[in-house]
Amino acid sequence: MCVSVLFALLSCQGSGVPEGKTAEGEDGKVYHGMIQLGEKLDDPYTVENMKKALESVYSTKSDRVDVVTTDLYVRFLPSGDEQLAKLQSLGLYLLDHPMDYRILREGDYYKDPAVQEDEITWQYAVVPKDFAFPSDIKYEVLDECFISEHDPLAKSAEGIDWDLVEREAFRLTGNGDMLDEMTKAGGVAPSGRITIEDPLFSGGKPFGVAGVEVACNIFVKIATCYTDRDGYYKMEKNFSGKPRYRLVFQNEKGFKIGFNLILLPASVSTLGKGEPEGMDWHVSAADDNALFRRCAVNNAAYDYYTRCNELDLGVAMPPADLRFWILNGLDCSSASMLHHGAFLDNALLVKYLGPWLALVKIFLPDVTIGTKEQDYAGIYTRVAHELSHASHYAQVGNSYWSPYVDYVIRSIISEGGDPYGTGEGDGASYCELGESWAYFMEESLKKDRYSGVIRRYGNTFWFRPDIFTDLYGYGMSREEMFRALTPDVTSMQQFKDALIKLYPDRESIISQTFKRYGK
Repeated sequence: MCVSVLFALLSCQGSGVPEGKTAEGEDGKVYHGMIQLGEKLDDPYTVENMKKALESVYSTKSDRVDVVTTDLYVRFLPSGDEQLAKLQSLGLYLLDHPMDYRILREGDYYKDPAVQEDEITWQYAVVPKDFAFPSDIKYEVLDECFISEHDPLAKSAEGIDWDLVEREAFRLTGNGDMLDEMTKAGGVAPSGRITIEDPLFSGGKPFGVAGVEVACNIFVKIATCYTDRDGYYKMEKNFSGKPRYRLVFQNEKGFKIGFNLILLPASVSTLGKGEPEGMDWHVSAADDNALFRRCAVNNAAYDYYTRCNELDLGVAMPPADLRFWILNGLDCSSASMLHHGAFLDNALLVKYLGPWLALVKIFLPDVTIGTKEQDYAGIYTRVAHELSHASHYAQVGNSYWSPYVDYVIRSIISEGGDPYGTGEGDGASYCELGESWAYFMEESLKKDRYSGVIRRYGNTFWFRPDIFTDLYGYGMSREEMFRALTPDVTSMQQFKDALIKLYPDRESIISQTFKRYGK
């Protein structure tokens, strides 16, 4: 658990931002940095524009259905992470940039220049006409819109081709260049597959990016869905024009992968405009290392979450709403669980962060993954290590985790950056037990994926992951060992006693194993 990344973050924020391509266009590239906006466009989906289009296409039938407001195009200005989370809990799909501007250059994020640097920027959304706006969050209604799929009367109106009406609305508003010639006969629901490859797994064959959110929109018409375990997705709305596609790294399993240039719970990778039929995308480290790292962390975490059940690993699921940060310029990782309340008001944080403390508290991570010079396998094992900590945390809580993190931070200060210290002092027993477990789990999960043998650490550390490895070799399952990692078990001696109490028929093997390592 290398909590030093938390502090290093404040002095090397640039290293957390991937270097990206800056060209614009629909050329199969991902663009990083800030989105650049062009001129404001006339939204074809406003009630006024859809009325005009209906009258233009069906001059004698337009009185058969009323074009009334179905949705509101709005923007919110949340004052912090709590308000942003509140908006997300309402099921809103939020964009950090307006939907009715031409995009001159794609990117990972947008920051309204009128909003302070340390504040969350405006969040744009489309909400139902009867949406109950939270009273404590600032918002503005920008347009009243008509989206035919959201109006039961419009969908049932005979003789009205709403795809044709939409196309006319695009033409009348000067946005005809956004339409796709292949969809003149009607819109289509985008579908496709997002893939990645791991040279050391399955013969290097592409496999799916699992459980990630795929989003597309053209103006205020938005569709979102999650990829399945094999990377396939299919939207539920039809499009006639070419939508903009994005991967949003909030996974259906309940975790988020964040930290672009600005602090956001979930990173976004914009893929640019694509055909309305859908977009396939193969993620390659050679083409875009930042997107590759996000997808590799996503898949490693998805695999771990999937295996946290009684029929497989039998360990606790990590806490809900787990927040990852990917730090591309750093080597070490951590599971400090700060977002979930571990170790917040300690004087050490005040000393280290000073005036930054309030900001860091708003955007705290739970898990940080250092991905400097890491391939897929390296990222996979790091995620396995840190999520093993997260499962441990889910079982023991903050009262256990805070002294653990306290020990690590004090070790960093006193031992020149070594997070594990010398094994002396308050909290050392927490570190010994927690790290032994996580290093064993890292290696056993690595073996599950890549075969081979579980690495033995010998005297690499002052703590002994090999105790777990030996117990596992004697037939004790990961679930059985995890069962003994309860809140009152804060040292290897107590862990040994807990195992013997749980499994008295194996007392001899347990005692001999611990004795071999002087425990």
